[in-house]
Amino acid sequence: MHSLQAPSAVVMIRPHAFASNPETRDDNAFQTLANRSAEATSAAARDEHDRAVAQLRDAGVTVHVFDDFGDNDTPDSVFPNNWFSTHPGGHVAIYPMFVPSRRRERRMDVIEMLKRDYRVQDVIDYSGLEQDNLALEGTGAMVLDHVGRIAYTVKSNRADPVLLERFCTHFNYEPIAFAARDVQGRDVYHTNVLMGIGTHYALICLDMITDPERRATVKARLEESGRAVIDLTHDQIAEFSGNAIELTGRDGLVLALSSRALAALRPDQIEIIQDSATPLPLSVPTIETAGGSVRCMIAGIHLSRR
Repeated sequence: MHSLQAPSAVVMIRPHAFASNPETRDDNAFQTLANRSAEATSAAARDEHDRAVAQLRDAGVTVHVFDDFGDNDTPDSVFPNNWFSTHPGGHVAIYPMFVPSRRRERRMDVIEMLKRDYRVQDVIDYSGLEQDNLALEGTGAMVLDHVGRIAYTVKSNRADPVLLERFCTHFNYEPIAFAARDVQGRDVYHTNVLMGIGTHYALICLDMITDPERRATVKARLEESGRAVIDLTHDQIAEFSGNAIELTGRDGLVLALSSRALAALRPDQIEIIQDSATPLPLSVPTIETAGGSVRCMIAGIHLSRR
């Protein structure tokens, strides 16, 4: 089966100099420090990445892997979904990033591969807006309902409202922006840590949306799309249960998420997922110290093959 929401091909970046990025620690409450040497941390992250790639390929997902040998000092490059996104109809977006080290993650070899292997009509590059200190960090900042054409977006310094409007106009999405905070009252930095949208269900911590009216709107819009809403707790978000991506594998839909994220879900929540998709747990504990999980590692390709 083909799902507009769940791509069957993805891009992943193999890290050789992974680290928890000091530049992003101020507003990413999910970051922790790995308690071992830089070399050991980087090697563990690379092993986790390679195992994740192997599992995705075993499930029938096409994975395009690019190495980052660390030449540009890009500790977060394992999270490529922030700097580009792809869209049905042959459209690609390149995004402006919030901190300098993340701006260096953009690479034209990825875009060239997309143009070579897939049907790309146009590439819209917003990255020049970094000079005005504007950021819109791709499908980290926006969780896209590709079917209903909605861009759910947490208000943060990673998602400029003017840029969000511009993206939505170009790519034909309706923006739904809202403030969100964790249980300690800290602003959430990326939308994809608190929600993920599948074909027939959505994972979201409604409790994190601070405004009751916005919370009701988001819930209603997800339900209107025919999806079962799996309401996550703050504790489940802390375990990265919202940071998941649905993909199309050989035998149907799979939900890629971390082993830790799946372990935090209740049996009744897993049952809703299993009605239409097979959970695919990937063990990435070292990579999670950088404040992102499986969703962040995977840039979906919503383009037709050449």
